[in-house]
Amino acid sequence: MDLDDARDDLVVAGTAAAGALLLTVGVDLLAGIAVSTPLRLTPLVVYFAYLFSRKGGPYGALDTPRNWTVLVAVVTVATSLYAAIV
Repeated sequence: MDLDDARDDLVVAGTAAAGALLLTVGVDLLAGIAVSTPLRLTPLVVYFAYLFSRKGGPYGALDTPRNWTVLVAVVTVATSLYAAIV
């Protein structure tokens, strides 16, 4: 494993962890909107999809850590909105 690969993995994993914390602490506890446990784990599902889909390469032009990080953020916001509506 290359050091750059480890840094990329840490960036995506940190974003997923921050998204899960945001859903748990920010939305559920502070905003008072009930978020179920499966919904709290949706950012981590994206991270595991990133982790298990990147087995060696070759990677496409859209398969970058930046795009996976953006996907984690979009999923976190969409989950927050879904929890607020339902």
